[in-house]
Amino acid sequence: MSAPAISVIERALAGFKPEDHGLPADFILTKLTAMKGCGCKVPREVLLELLKTFDDGSMVIDNDAGVGIGLDSCVVPLRHKGLNLVQTTDFFYPLVDDPYLMGRITAANVLSDLYAMGVSECDNMLMLLGVAVELDGVARDVIIGQFMQGFKDNADMAGTKVRGGQTVRCPWLLLGGVASSVAADDEIIRVDQAKPGDVLVLTKPIGGQVAVNSYEWLKKKTGRVEELGLDECKILKAFQQVTVQMCRLNRNAAKLLHKYQAHASTDVTGFGLLGHADNLARAQKEQVQFVIEHLPIIEYMDEIATKMPNGNGFNLFTGTSAETSGGLLIAMSLENAAEYIREIEMLDGFPAWIIGRVEATSGNRGAVISPDRQIHSVSSSIHQQLN
Repeated sequence: MSAPAISVIERALAGFKPEDHGLPADFILTKLTAMKGCGCKVPREVLLELLKTFDDGSMVIDNDAGVGIGLDSCVVPLRHKGLNLVQTTDFFYPLVDDPYLMGRITAANVLSDLYAMGVSECDNMLMLLGVAVELDGVARDVIIGQFMQGFKDNADMAGTKVRGGQTVRCPWLLLGGVASSVAADDEIIRVDQAKPGDVLVLTKPIGGQVAVNSYEWLKKKTGRVEELGLDECKILKAFQQVTVQMCRLNRNAAKLLHKYQAHASTDVTGFGLLGHADNLARAQKEQVQFVIEHLPIIEYMDEIATKMPNGNGFNLFTGTSAETSGGLLIAMSLENAAEYIREIEMLDGFPAWIIGRVEATSGNRGAVISPDRQIHSVSSSIHQQLN
């Protein structure tokens, strides 16, 4: 595996300076779209209704049929006994202005769906690019070149290659990819085995949508920062923290799913923590409910959400605030969870948390946030890591 030449932490802390790349000083990448990151997703309730088109039981998890629509990756049993094609695709719009880091984020987000199934080795990636029509020749070459480099660097970090893709012109800038792996049966985690008594582990904090949008208020001088009486330094620190977090691969988290016998797992992206927890709970064989009792939130983002008019900005506290390249949400035994958390922090240098429990239910499967839920503010460690 080759390590990328550019430090994500150093680049995030330095900030993107367009003029250093031959672009106008006022160039803002996120102006090339009206939506950001995984916040572009069709609402979950609408998508579930549309999926009824597949009337053959599309959210399938079966030893013979594989895994179909509704979870993170499709798992297709191949004609070669014991082998499966595990495949996923993802695309969205830019949510940071540094095109190199946006490439890193995009690759991490695409790969995360494989990792959520316990598949830590990716055999191939494709790159999907929709180039905004308003980009002229110079800006186009700089932005797309930087994006491709970032995407490739995270592919290198994942031990895989980019061997194709598709590039078209679009009204907005669109970024994404496809990740594929041929995996033996024992390389794939069964994600439907959660049991009453299990605990829920989360490997990255939430609050990304709040961090990205509050930074945009600051950058574009919209007046919202002053209107809400927000701290500019804390906004910048949170944005730097979430940028590094979104670039980070969930690969080690995926490898440890096997070691610590995870019973169920998914990654947290556009539907938010509760949305993805609910999807996963509904896919379990046993009649269970996921109860979320703790919300690890990027430092200061809970204060911003509270200061917004409804006291729940971006639906942060109700668990549907969108995340991009978020962490893994895992159901496992309490004993294994403690060891999992210890080892993932040792490998990645960032913490993970037990955020809830799995309990039996006589009603419908699903997930809820406890009315007594606790907020855990997660401070950034990236400045210390750089030093």
